[in-house]
Amino acid sequence: MKFEQYASAIDASSTTEANTASPVDRRTLPTAVAASLREMIIEGALPAGTRLNERALCDQLQVSRTPLREAFRLLAADGLVQIQPNKGAQVIALSEKDIRESFEVMGALEALSGDLACQHITDQEIAEIQALTFEMQACHARRDLPAYYHVNREIHDRINAAGKNQLLSQVYTTINLRLQNLRFRSNLNHEKWDKAMLEHIDMVNALIARDGARLASIMRTHLKRKGEAVLEGLKLGSSSPP
Repeated sequence: MKFEQYASAIDASSTTEANTASPVDRRTLPTAVAASLREMIIEGALPAGTRLNERALCDQLQVSRTPLREAFRLLAADGLVQIQPNKGAQVIALSEKDIRESFEVMGALEALSGDLACQHITDQEIAEIQALTFEMQACHARRDLPAYYHVNREIHDRINAAGKNQLLSQVYTTINLRLQNLRFRSNLNHEKWDKAMLEHIDMVNALIARDGARLASIMRTHLKRKGEAVLEGLKLGSSSPP
């Protein structure tokens, strides 16, 4: 059954809140601090190249410097932050070459994830991804990009997990961490965002049909377009996303 047949089931009131500046849960420090900072990096509150002001971030997140500095180390291990002796931490800025190569590799990983998912996914997993796609469509209709992107990430992660390949998931996660901010930014252009939403509807239809070749092609193209959008912004010399 085609995805569009379920469209009437979308609950327009459904939303996922993205709160990047609220106090963190003290029971999970410093991991929670790293998670908050990661969201701030993804959504552009801490742009690439930004030096991380410890005092300001401690005040904003309501934590001491010890868990904050440990969070910096966690983000450095993810490739999101660079820590320099006597200079503190700074959000890493990828070069044009890094961006191009990363999106090329990510496109291949997404394609493989889609192909394997169609071989191994369960009916329950498909139903859950369908439900998330309904929610994402509702977020798109409201132009709620933070909520949309939160659900978007969940969908891509679930497709990857459905492939049941642990090594693929490890490599996928490592590279994807570096690209989350850029993937988020690629949707700030409404035309490109609309196209991405349509591609996600095509994805879930291919998943329902368990058509691995089709889903792999859609996902590879999806990442190629996102990479092109980011590089287009760089070429225009814009400090904001394309």
